[in-house]
Amino acid sequence: MSLSNVYTAGLNNVGSYQVSGIPFATGSLTAPANTGTALKIEFPYVTRWISIANSGSHHIRFGFSAAGVSGSNHFIVHEDNHPTQNGPYELKCTELYIMSNDGSARGGVYVMAGLTNIPVERVNNIGPSGNNWSGSVGVG
Repeated sequence: MSLSNVYTAGLNNVGSYQVSGIPFATGSLTAPANTGTALKIEFPYVTRWISIANSGSHHIRFGFSAAGVSGSNHFIVHEDNHPTQNGPYELKCTELYIMSNDGSARGGVYVMAGLTNIPVERVNNIGPSGNNWSGSVGVG
């Protein structure tokens, strides 16, 4: 029996994005200062959407590659006295990188995502550097 005709959901499988996502939540993370290495969050499946909340007293950067979040290809979640949430962003990604927008400050972060049933392995070699479109224009 040949295994070459085994079909599974891939990145362009519409049904995987039409249904509610599998819940993913992590909290009490500490974003490192922007002079260090970005905090990397790896999702077990490709995301359907992501949302970031800042619970600290400093702005937080998030992006889709270490180079992007350290450089100019990132988003900023502003600090507030109450958790400030950005999203949900309907994005298919496998990794998220987070760091403080300040050189000496570290901030609190919560990440929530809805996951598809598409394994991360289906994204290999999608971009110039492999997973998560790293190295692509606008990602870093």
